[in-house]
Amino acid sequence: MSGLFKHSFFLLFFILCLDLGAQSFNTAGGIRLGTEWGITFRQRFLDHTSGEFILQKGFLSDLALATAMVEQHFPLASRRFNIYAGGGIHQGWFTDDRKKELYGNPFGLSLILGLDYTIGRINLSYDFKPIININGGGERAIDLHTGLSVRYVMWKRKSQISQWFEDRRWEFWKKKDKKNTSFISILQP
Repeated sequence: MSGLFKHSFFLLFFILCLDLGAQSFNTAGGIRLGTEWGITFRQRFLDHTSGEFILQKGFLSDLALATAMVEQHFPLASRRFNIYAGGGIHQGWFTDDRKKELYGNPFGLSLILGLDYTIGRINLSYDFKPIININGGGERAIDLHTGLSVRYVMWKRKSQISQWFEDRRWEFWKKKDKKNTSFISILQP
């Protein structure tokens, strides 16, 4: 290998390793299309953990569903490209009163497994979301949902590289205020 190639490879590897922080955003919201349509909102609250809220309605169904989940993110090549898995609860309601009386409104557990990619201010994800109805829910106790979510990143997360540079205050050419830290000034209240 040539010296330039080795150094370029090392630099790229170093940058990717610094960028393995989980998600590249704090807050994102948008639409979800798949077996159902709806809205989705995701909030990161730990480095590799986020909460997601999905409000959806089936295209041909009279069932609307609200889902709240906690998701764990596993970065693949960088924090912009993740696999995630998680679970939570859902509450549904039928918009047709006859079905509501016949089946009752569903309540149960939701699971999710997905792939997530963020570029700029757009977050794309594709997921598989099985739901298990504990109470109500119609003809099926288990239903399988899939969806493609397109979210707008409202609050970005600082990259670890930019934070590293900011912490080291690389702007040495700017004049800094020097406080009087003599022994006498330290002893005075």
